[in-house]
Amino acid sequence: MGDLKFVKKFQVKEGFFGRYEKLVKDVVLPYQERALNDQIEGAEKSHCIENFRMAAQKIKTGRCDGEFYGMVFQDSDVAKWLEGVAYSLSQNPDTELEKRCDEIIELIGEAQQEDGYLNTYFTVKEPDKRWTNLQEAHELYCAGHMIEAAAAYAECTGKTRLLEIMCRMADHIYRRFVEEGAEGYPGHPEIELALMRLYRSTGKERYKELALHFINVRGVNSDYYSQEKARRNWSVWDADPADKEYTQSAVPVRQQEKATGHAVRAVYLYTGMADAAKETGDAQLAKACDTLWNNITQHRMYVTGGIGSAYEGEAFTKDDHLPNDTAYAETCAAIGLIFFSNKMLYLARNGKYADVMERALYNCVLAGMQLDGTKFFYVNPLEVLPGISGEAKTHKHALPVRPKWFACACCPPNVARLLTSVAEYAWHIEADTLFSNLFIAGTLDLTDHMGGRISLQTAYPYDHKITYHFEPKKETMPVALAVRIPGWSKETKIRVNGRTADCEIRDGYAYLRGDFGADDVVEVELDLSVRKVYTNSRVAANTGRVALQRGPLIYCAEGVDNGGDVLSLSLKKDGKVEVSEYLPEKLYGIQELYAEGFRETVSEELYSYNAPQTEPCQVTFIPYYTWGNRGLNQMRVWMPEKN
Repeated sequence: MGDLKFVKKFQVKEGFFGRYEKLVKDVVLPYQERALNDQIEGAEKSHCIENFRMAAQKIKTGRCDGEFYGMVFQDSDVAKWLEGVAYSLSQNPDTELEKRCDEIIELIGEAQQEDGYLNTYFTVKEPDKRWTNLQEAHELYCAGHMIEAAAAYAECTGKTRLLEIMCRMADHIYRRFVEEGAEGYPGHPEIELALMRLYRSTGKERYKELALHFINVRGVNSDYYSQEKARRNWSVWDADPADKEYTQSAVPVRQQEKATGHAVRAVYLYTGMADAAKETGDAQLAKACDTLWNNITQHRMYVTGGIGSAYEGEAFTKDDHLPNDTAYAETCAAIGLIFFSNKMLYLARNGKYADVMERALYNCVLAGMQLDGTKFFYVNPLEVLPGISGEAKTHKHALPVRPKWFACACCPPNVARLLTSVAEYAWHIEADTLFSNLFIAGTLDLTDHMGGRISLQTAYPYDHKITYHFEPKKETMPVALAVRIPGWSKETKIRVNGRTADCEIRDGYAYLRGDFGADDVVEVELDLSVRKVYTNSRVAANTGRVALQRGPLIYCAEGVDNGGDVLSLSLKKDGKVEVSEYLPEKLYGIQELYAEGFRETVSEELYSYNAPQTEPCQVTFIPYYTWGNRGLNQMRVWMPEKN
């Protein structure tokens, strides 16, 4: 069946994610298509499609008009966009969009070399330097993303042209690194998880073998990148090959105990490892994944689900180093954490993995895109001060407003492909049990497997009720349903037809079994009480501070709601926090929090011997994912708390 068990089976047409499904279809994908064709006025140039045109021209004529433009991994932007379109087409058929995709796929095929090699940077710009710089040049990374796009497009549309192209590229890679024994492993992991997906899409064992090869050789020769650099006389950006933490290559993967280096590379690698561990039953590899996941979530993850605390190297740093105003927390890294957690959930049925998926999705990932779908954050700080954020040398990366596009545009199409495939994280099925991991309104067609359809109805995350309705093809449908009980819900009630359910609670899931008919209803009531979140004292940035969470949503204070200044605000210890009614016209529909707090008035002098004047006030909070949508603003997640 491949990886996409539910993308085609789950119709998301309503509720919170129904809006995002429509937004991605109507706005995000068309906007990104224009960006890839350099048609967004005032935006960073992409040149992605033009790079493929030039490569195709060079393959055909031996020369091309123009020069390669963009990052060495520019091809991957097209791949992720195609993948996002594939998922969208499975939900919302669009003949014209599909035709344009088919034309782009034909262009990609024309850019492929005779031996199967495909990469526009090397075809156009560096034809004699293929495979000589695995550390920096992203050949395997770009191949991985295009493989993912190929598998998705085949599974969602039934068209296999891109899959055939990428099987040729995968076969080329297999010949080089397995049959011919070329040394090395990807500088930017990604192909590992992609090859596992290609294996399931095609059934060809060689692709699983190749994925395992790249996983198993990584770090065995920890000096590989230094030796590679000594052999070549060129560089992309003169990366340090001796920084083995950055490249996750200091030791073999089964010996790694801490998440290190470039955060996106790390979680993409761990995703491939977890997938391979599940597929092969490799207990040692699974244990390494568990160790790394725990290190991230217990020591190196922001409360928003963001990961990667340093601009330098877009990287993890040290345990419990989680600065707020200089946080990197790249959108792609949060997406990668969702990928990793999703594969961990297949390894071990524990609700903590779905809790982290939800945290990263509703907070960091959604914050990475403007609510109207036309601007994007690469970096997701937890504190912003205009005049410093985006301007001071130490804060250049932490922009206070979203740009239209990036020179390095990995994040926008990554958000698109995640949102259009959200069903794959919301639902799992294993043996005879259906797991409801994320509470997303829609209808799941399980006619072939369980004899009917299941409808999930909810206004979550702003309402506490989730209901499951059944549409059996015959009189009843036998269902073993496992419903996640979120770790933040202090009291969860589960009823079947109005009566308390007789269910087993195990590792964060409630297991219900029954033959359900059309009149049967399973109702879940979650506790959406506002929770105050505190950090371990090891996190210096949050000493004496508190964050507010309601359901899966982390909240923040913005200047526009608080007299322009949030830095002078603090929360009253044991003070009341009230929840507003649902505000459909504000920020596309939110509920605000109103907390008892204080505002301090201080001297204009930098240092003063006069104590601040403190007055009681109300502090207004909005969901973190909605910040930065009303112009230049102060913003803060973690607030001081006082008596």
